[in-house]
Amino acid sequence: MEDAPSSKPLKPSSIISDRVSKFAKVSRFRSIGVFNTSEDLDGGSSPSLDEEVGSSNDDFVFCASKVRSKPTEVENNGNVEILKLFDALLALKLAYMKLQEAHIPYDPEKIRAADEEVVSSIETLCSIKKAYKENLLKEDNTVSACSALLLAEIHVKEKALEKLKSRAKNKGKEVAVLRRELQELETRNNGIAEEINKREKESFKGLNHYSFENIVKAVGKAIHDFAKPLIALMKHSEWDLDKAASAIQPSVVYAKRSHKKYAFEAYVARRMFHGFSQNQPCFEENVMKLDDPIAALMEYPQSSFAEFCRDKYLLVVHRDMEVSFFGNLDHRSFVANGIHPHTPFYRAFVRMARFVWYLQGFSAFIEPRAEIFGVKEGSDFSNFYMEIPKELEEYKSLVGERYKVEFMVMPGFKIGETLIKSQVYVSNGGFSNGTAN
Repeated sequence: MEDAPSSKPLKPSSIISDRVSKFAKVSRFRSIGVFNTSEDLDGGSSPSLDEEVGSSNDDFVFCASKVRSKPTEVENNGNVEILKLFDALLALKLAYMKLQEAHIPYDPEKIRAADEEVVSSIETLCSIKKAYKENLLKEDNTVSACSALLLAEIHVKEKALEKLKSRAKNKGKEVAVLRRELQELETRNNGIAEEINKREKESFKGLNHYSFENIVKAVGKAIHDFAKPLIALMKHSEWDLDKAASAIQPSVVYAKRSHKKYAFEAYVARRMFHGFSQNQPCFEENVMKLDDPIAALMEYPQSSFAEFCRDKYLLVVHRDMEVSFFGNLDHRSFVANGIHPHTPFYRAFVRMARFVWYLQGFSAFIEPRAEIFGVKEGSDFSNFYMEIPKELEEYKSLVGERYKVEFMVMPGFKIGETLIKSQVYVSNGGFSNGTAN
């Protein structure tokens, strides 16, 4: 057996111990299971390098396949770093195994090459560790910057909040002052309203039941005048007036077909006197001083008269009726929104409505108070508190004949012991529905 060369002799034990010491300090790995470098006592050989590496690589591939199928972007970056770390560890393991294998048989060149691979793998691990620390530092700096921005923004918001609290406190003081002023104004307004009510009552003191009776007659004429254009629009819209009259007052025996107009007048009167109130808070005499009722509505848009016109128009003129007359619901839409159209039809309605509204206000001030009463259909006619339209007087028989009330055209009123008769349409069974000429 030849001696080892004397020039620059290699010291394997020194090389191995030095490299292993460096490797242990840097990586701090536990002992990796490596195949036995010596032959078995039974003469069997140790596992080959390929078998050991293949076994370890299969385990790594299997573990790597456990990654989720749809990672997020942040998770992808983390997975890449982990894969680099696993690759470096695997390379270090292979290099260390090559270093062990180079000792049996002892081969200086292989030992040197394996040693360089081990050092290179350790350096790779160090670079990964350094990069990881740098990333952590960057994240800490980012978090610190974000925290600083948030703190600055919170500080600004807190200042704004303090300003808003101060403004709210000042506004609260202003609201308290305005509330006191509002209470004072309401007290003054109530006093003024009472004074106006008192003066209006004094202005009506000179009026008596004869004046009230004249107003009732004026209301009846106004309803009659409004019924004319209403019936004319029905004819123009090709309404069947006989069916319309029968729908209002069914099974009525008319002395003449033209008398069916009283059914339409009764329809208008019932709706205009619906909810007749004697507790009107303010009469607004100025509304009656203007000749044009539309002008009164324009000048006093918030008056009780304007509210009365709106409510009564929507009650008297049905939406289907308006569509058949004009082809649209413009009148209804305008009136519902407090706008009064300057059309002949609405002007005729407002003229009638002003008389009914005035009668309602008058009944609230006259002394003694006026009481409204009606007559039921089918009642026996009584001359004491009923009267018939003048057109029907020529069809009356003897005074002693009995008449039946078909329907009420206008309600009656009672003022103390004075009666203002209710106007009714009557029949005695001998009338027949005539045909219009």
